[in-house]
Amino acid sequence: MLKGSKIGLRARHKEDGPILRTELYDDVVGTVRAEGRPWRPLAPDSEDPRLVGDDTRDDAVAFSMVELEGGALVGTASFWGVDHHNRSAHLGLGLLPSARGKGYGTDGVATLCHYGFLVRGMRRLQIETLADNHAMLRSAERNGFVREGVLRSSAWVMGEFLDEVLLGLLAHEWRPGGAA
Repeated sequence: MLKGSKIGLRARHKEDGPILRTELYDDVVGTVRAEGRPWRPLAPDSEDPRLVGDDTRDDAVAFSMVELEGGALVGTASFWGVDHHNRSAHLGLGLLPSARGKGYGTDGVATLCHYGFLVRGMRRLQIETLADNHAMLRSAERNGFVREGVLRSSAWVMGEFLDEVLLGLLAHEWRPGGAA
């Protein structure tokens, strides 16, 4: 398990699936905002990779995010779009509603940076998020990510186009040991 100061990132366990389905993926608006694709329901016994993970892929890693104290599931973290030639990847988080506002997002981004830069040897990490996702913007910027641009009206979300913010962090800019 990768450990931050508040959370750990571990492999997706089978028992995580029902919690993630109910608390994250059954939330139509939240899922559409996070994933950038149309929502569809997931059956209780679904083997969807978002619920069970897929450890055979080299270009993406799905983590379950758990509290270090007690081990409760608090959300998901993803390391995806891995480009081995250019040594870059994308980061993403999904926190359960009960886990929001507790600093887990900032710690999750810090732990994913540790994984990306130290474990995987990436040179660049990138986050894309909706312009009104203030929690993710704060979590990224607290970890040293820089706003590199705005993709105007690029995300179709529940009947309207929204702006996305592109943030980047280079290995030499990263400060190991967590968020500032």
